Amino acid sequence: MEEKVWDPLRRKEVPLTPEERVRQWFISFLRSEAGVPVHMMMSEVALLSGGKRYRADIVVYDRTGSPLMVVECKKPEVPLDEKVTDQALRYDRSLGVRYIAVTNGHATLLFEKTETGFSPLLKLPSWEEMLCRP
Repeated sequence: MEEKVWDPLRRKEVPLTPEERVRQWFISFLRSEAGVPVHMMMSEVALLSGGKRYRADIVVYDRTGSPLMVVECKKPEVPLDEKVTDQALRYDRSLGVRYIAVTNGHATLLFEKTETGFSPLLKLPSWEEMLCRP
């Protein structure tokens, strides 16, 4: 029998794959460490970019319902290289977010949009801090 886990964002049980384990860990991290309310996140968000369909692992929204952050989750053995970062940047072209995170559960890369592109962050700001930044 396949192991399942409750996804609070999709409000259903889903198969507990290695990537899903990372996704659920990061959802929990966003809730506990960044104070993101559950109702301000969605998982497996369908996107269209360059005529292709994609699914963002997690999207965090601001109080108006606009996308604020996109998170790309990978299996623990997948290195967080340029290919993974490029995937998250492709999602930004559809969403127009201020923050990007990529994680494999062992390492997490965080980025904030600047005038010239995305710059690395050392620490994830709280949801309230993300909302207040220009």
